[in-house]
Amino acid sequence: MAPDQLTSIKDQIGNLIKIVHDQEQDNTELLAEVCFPYLGSAKNLLHYGTVRNYDLREIQTKLKELGLSRLANAEGNILESLINTHNLLKFLTNENGEFVQNGELEIGKGKRKLEEHAEALFSNGGKNRRVRIMVTMPTEASTDYEMVLEMVKNGMDCARINCAHDSPEVWKKIVENLRKASEACNANVKIAMDLAGPKIRTGALGEGPKVKKFRPKRNDEGVVESPAAIVLVPEDKQSRGPDEIPVPSQWIELVQLGDKFVVQDARGKTRKLVVTQVAENTVLLQCRKTIYLKTGMQLVSKRVSLPNAVLGEISPKEKAIEVHVGDTLIVKGHDSIGSLPKFDEKGNLVNPGSIACQPPSLVEKVKEGAPILFDDGKVEGVIERVHDDSFEVRIVKARQGGTQLKAEKGINFPTLDLGFSGLTAKDKEDLKFIARYVDIVSFSFVNTESDVEELLEALNDLEVLDKIGVILKIETRFAYKNLMKILLKAMKTKPIGVMIARGDLALEVGWENMGKVQEEILSICSAAHVPVVWATQVLEGLAKKGLPSRSEITDVTSSLRAECVMLNKGLYINEAISLLDKTLESMEELHSKKEGLWPKMDNL
Repeated sequence: MAPDQLTSIKDQIGNLIKIVHDQEQDNTELLAEVCFPYLGSAKNLLHYGTVRNYDLREIQTKLKELGLSRLANAEGNILESLINTHNLLKFLTNENGEFVQNGELEIGKGKRKLEEHAEALFSNGGKNRRVRIMVTMPTEASTDYEMVLEMVKNGMDCARINCAHDSPEVWKKIVENLRKASEACNANVKIAMDLAGPKIRTGALGEGPKVKKFRPKRNDEGVVESPAAIVLVPEDKQSRGPDEIPVPSQWIELVQLGDKFVVQDARGKTRKLVVTQVAENTVLLQCRKTIYLKTGMQLVSKRVSLPNAVLGEISPKEKAIEVHVGDTLIVKGHDSIGSLPKFDEKGNLVNPGSIACQPPSLVEKVKEGAPILFDDGKVEGVIERVHDDSFEVRIVKARQGGTQLKAEKGINFPTLDLGFSGLTAKDKEDLKFIARYVDIVSFSFVNTESDVEELLEALNDLEVLDKIGVILKIETRFAYKNLMKILLKAMKTKPIGVMIARGDLALEVGWENMGKVQEEILSICSAAHVPVVWATQVLEGLAKKGLPSRSEITDVTSSLRAECVMLNKGLYINEAISLLDKTLESMEELHSKKEGLWPKMDNL
């Protein structure tokens, strides 16, 4: 490389070092708020943020050509890495003068700090792997101790309880089983609880018809292999299965094996039924044709001595609005029951479907032209008109043939800051339980540093600040844009971590940007020496269906850039924990942190 090129690279890095020092001086007051164990990390995060204001890819390429470090893995010690590189370039250009030393965060110390912070948040547990395993607890964990014990034995390091589900009574039983299992296995399993956070969801659509469909099993040629099975139970039975139909208790005692009935089903079709099994408080009927049973329908007995019976209350079907590309959907701001679209005799739309939104006040914050997503992105739309108490959405994405939009489905506004963040009234109440019983609080839908300040104040009021860990869930576009400020504010306490909540985050930033955003969050957290939880749909197929996909296995390999991997609950969760434990342990022999190139950071 020509001497003038070497000098140019040296001068550029030297100038960058000066800018980094100046920026640190400009943020003296901010650094004064950081607790001492995070002071070096906070400074390094500021240094990294300053460096990422510039496009370094050309410099990195030239450093690689010289056989020098291209700074690709230098997030944890950014200033010291720049100074070392600058010293080497001075040597190569025969510049006189002593080598400069930073003396605060030498090479390698950033990695050790990250390990210390991960240890403080999650503990280690004596495992032969660096990456921890977090597992979401199902409701059954409150009553099934053996299942919880198996989780701990298979390698669970941290248990997650979601405050959006169950109750404090159930949570307490889960905590007790976890503590008991942890002690039995001589393990230090940490317990984290997710605050539910603000919920932006679709409102009620009302009850559908109280009808239940039963159909026989047919082979490929349409021949009935087994009749439709209908179970009748006493109407005073406390809890019923999904396929059980209530009838009067006195009547069910009179039914005999072989009794036959005729029914006019919900469509007016005549159907024949026969009793094939009678047990205590249970009667099994069979029908060789598809039948729709409805509340209030009469079973007409063929036996004279057996009176007819009237079917009791059948659970109503859940209503849904079927939306197609090009449809208009009215979203209401007042808490009312939604309505299905209405069509004339020729199939022309007369009135579009409508659905309420929760909370209703978000109608005041939406803007025309903004995108809107429903039900984890299954339905996409654009806000076309905003009225005083509603807005109109034009559907731009739905499944071919239509998508069913139901109540209680999530709504996302990727480009709008709706101001719904911070602690809800429920969160503040749940914090009292968290402060008393668990080790970590996970903060959902954090968007700004003021949200973090609110949480820290609440923890301080409960006298658990610095006694309980904090995980910041990054699941919105604004959380990503404000991540550095959020981390610096969170460093007022310890220990802290970050969860990359990939499900909601992908909707917010766009699928095409998710890979880049994920990498940037990992790099920012590495610069802050803050451990990361890799979350959402890890080994989802295995946990729920018993068989992982190939992409799930490669996703686990990618998760080695994090310090913890989260599994969601499922019927085969223990198989998922065991496989993840073995995979992480074997892959850590081949992988450490991953190198990257640094263009100027894009905040989307």
